[in-house]
Amino acid sequence: MDFSKVKAIVTGGASGLGEATVRHIAENGGRAVIFDLNEERARGVMADFGDGQISYIETDVTNASQVEENVISAAEQLGNINLLVNCAGIGTPGKVVSKGQPLALERFEQVIQVNLVGSFNVLRAVAAAMQGNEPNAQGERGVIISTASVAAFEGQIGQAAYSASKGGIVSMTLPIAREFARDGIRVMAIAPGLMKTPMFDGLPESAIASLSATVPFPARLGHPAEYAKLVESIVENPLLNGEVIRLDGAIRMQPK
Repeated sequence: MDFSKVKAIVTGGASGLGEATVRHIAENGGRAVIFDLNEERARGVMADFGDGQISYIETDVTNASQVEENVISAAEQLGNINLLVNCAGIGTPGKVVSKGQPLALERFEQVIQVNLVGSFNVLRAVAAAMQGNEPNAQGERGVIISTASVAAFEGQIGQAAYSASKGGIVSMTLPIAREFARDGIRVMAIAPGLMKTPMFDGLPESAIASLSATVPFPARLGHPAEYAKLVESIVENPLLNGEVIRLDGAIRMQPK
């Protein structure tokens, strides 16, 4: 697929990896609709581009009916949807048992609900919309990319919920890709390592330097723009399907 012809929904598109993806799409001539709850940040992104190139629809990715309605609205705005990038997520940490007390089940459920169920919720609605697209010369109707994490493979202490949610994204990628192969819809996932997102904004420089030193090469946090570039590579390479790509500088996370 030609990246300059992308018409995308990006969840979590108002900040972090999602914002970088939205900006990269717009800078290369594509159009995007941001699904997010942060209208102020979304409008800040929109202000940097021309009318209609980026738009925003307030969306709770865990709300089934709202997502279905908003996907229809986004398709009407764009003409159709040929790319979904799922970046919405939370990373609330918590040990299973801390100081003799079990983790509140609600905290585990919330992470699963946003990261895994939310990704699937948007994916199912967008895939249904993509099935109605006219295929390109290669028979392709769309690309779906969800965000996993290296924590799906090397989850650290306190990441049981987060690792479970991202492991679910890893596990569902291949069966969904197989299901939609007949429709010409490719399904991929990216598993980032340590990325310079707002999650790290409150950390002191010494802590960031310490984390950066754990990355073999390059020994630094990843840039959100590097995630966006990988999205472009996936979109433009038709043989990438049903796979999870690590974007991590060869890091392998330690227990803590």
